[in-house]
Amino acid sequence: ADPAVDDAVVAAAMAATEVGAFAARPFPALSGGERARVALARVLAQQAPLLLLDEPTAALDLRHQELVLRLCRERARAGDAVVVVLHDLGLAAAYAHRVAVLRGGRVAADGPPAEVFSEALLTEVYDQPVEVLPHPRTGTVLVTPKRSL
Repeated sequence: ADPAVDDAVVAAAMAATEVGAFAARPFPALSGGERARVALARVLAQQAPLLLLDEPTAALDLRHQELVLRLCRERARAGDAVVVVLHDLGLAAAYAHRVAVLRGGRVAADGPPAEVFSEALLTEVYDQPVEVLPHPRTGTVLVTPKRSL
């Protein structure tokens, strides 16, 4: 491989994940969110046509959650296969074209978020009553726990 090409690919991945400022810092000195973004940059630099990401937004603030999922969507639009595991159903509904809900390690339902994220299914799977509502502006599915305050 051409080192100049490799350097350009790495630089592009670092820019996309906004980690260039961390280049001189040792990995153990980074915060959890910074480490997560560096790990994603490493994955993106490999230019694999398949991304398998487990909770890539877990340690991130709101801005960087959106950044990571936008990058995932861009890769999917470019023709790559992208599989992302998320526990945040709102993020899943906002970014995924297809979701799968697991119960006991098995697929309980899969399809478009608006079809899969039903109050009945999610209440059963999570053993927690939920409300499923459309976002007032975008129509995207919003899932919120029912709370007795």
